[in-house]
Amino acid sequence: MSKKKLTLKNLIELAEKFCKQESTFENSELFGITDGKAVGTYIEHKFKQLLHKNYIVDTGSSAKGIDLPSKNINTDIKVTSIKQPQSSSPFKNAQQKIFGLGYNILVFVYEKKDNPKNETTILDFKSCAFIDKTRTADFTTTFRLNEMVKDGAIDDDIIAYLNDKNIPADDITLSLIAKQVFENPPTIGYLTISNALQWRLQYKRVVNLTNKIKGITKIIDKVNK
Repeated sequence: MSKKKLTLKNLIELAEKFCKQESTFENSELFGITDGKAVGTYIEHKFKQLLHKNYIVDTGSSAKGIDLPSKNINTDIKVTSIKQPQSSSPFKNAQQKIFGLGYNILVFVYEKKDNPKNETTILDFKSCAFIDKTRTADFTTTFRLNEMVKDGAIDDDIIAYLNDKNIPADDITLSLIAKQVFENPPTIGYLTISNALQWRLQYKRVVNLTNKIKGITKIIDKVNK
């Protein structure tokens, strides 16, 4: 049977299937492993293998630095522990914190359970979500900027706020961002993005989300049930 080209719908369906399978699979390779990065890399590779087995996956140009960079998918895969659901992401520019990262995120959140009796591990996926690129900005920053626009703020108010928040940009860039904010107020993001040499993305708000939000698909949600 010939494989079909991967779509976002397929990606979400396969992510759900993967989480359900892995949540009962007794894994001997990960027993005793405490390095979160090693666990994340293992899961990511295993999911990608499943993708390639079932669909034609256009990996596009890896120069974009995301896992599935083709125009119709444009998605980065993130794997993190429920203990501290976060990951890093390449820093492109300060605008990403306010207007989004520019790509979608598929985030797998697991709880690792080692069984000493048979020396196996079960990765119980507590949450899995697809976050559309329109929702990948910082929640607090976008929320506050929208409030400021509604309250009649001027350019200097926006620039002062961005400076207070240590947005990593020079004065010229901050002025341009302020102009953008007035022309096109940012969509409320649902990540917490910390400034660093790489962005530090935190997903707790998405994991705990119970409301239906356009642009966020809760694929697996054992946290709120």
